[in-house]
Amino acid sequence: MSLVRAPRRTLLAAGALAAALTLSACTGDSNAKSGGGGDTNFVTGTGGISTAPEGKRMAAPQLSGKDLTGKPLDLADYRGKVVVLNLWGSWCAPCRAEAPYLTRIAEETRSKGVEFVGINTRDPQTGPALAFEKDYEVPYPSFHDPIGKLILKFPKGSLNPQAIPSTIVIDREGKIAARALTALDDKQLRSMIDPVLAEK
Repeated sequence: MSLVRAPRRTLLAAGALAAALTLSACTGDSNAKSGGGGDTNFVTGTGGISTAPEGKRMAAPQLSGKDLTGKPLDLADYRGKVVVLNLWGSWCAPCRAEAPYLTRIAEETRSKGVEFVGINTRDPQTGPALAFEKDYEVPYPSFHDPIGKLILKFPKGSLNPQAIPSTIVIDREGKIAARALTALDDKQLRSMIDPVLAEK
């Protein structure tokens, strides 16, 4: 019986996550609640961007799966680089609004040791997501995570994704340094990436 219950619990949890993300999805609200304050180790600044200082960051979860073309994709392969993780859906208007900025900054920062990786969610089929990537000339891969299994791996109380879109910056040691719960422009992306990139 336990073999039946475990997958069911996973599906129920994923369903609850999808419902929660639906409530905060694609609002474009720069004042979205971040979960900061209290006994957390991060601070939320203006524009809904939260940061955690070195030494007080939580480790990013181990994420592995397949990209939108069916090829294996593993976040561990990017260890030692600054990683920008973007949660998005092809159906999401704010995701479309920020896509040109993500594409531009990904291209501008790659030579500096920054890698971008997407998490495509709530797209049951990959066709619309692949069309999105083609339309915006997205130069980096994305996990296909239609029901949010990968999102559930982020630890509670961390700078975890809580809306669509969300963007997370992971430092060279694999720890979560910054998070935004809204669509970003190039200046906002730089404000998240540059301080982490400058760390030695």
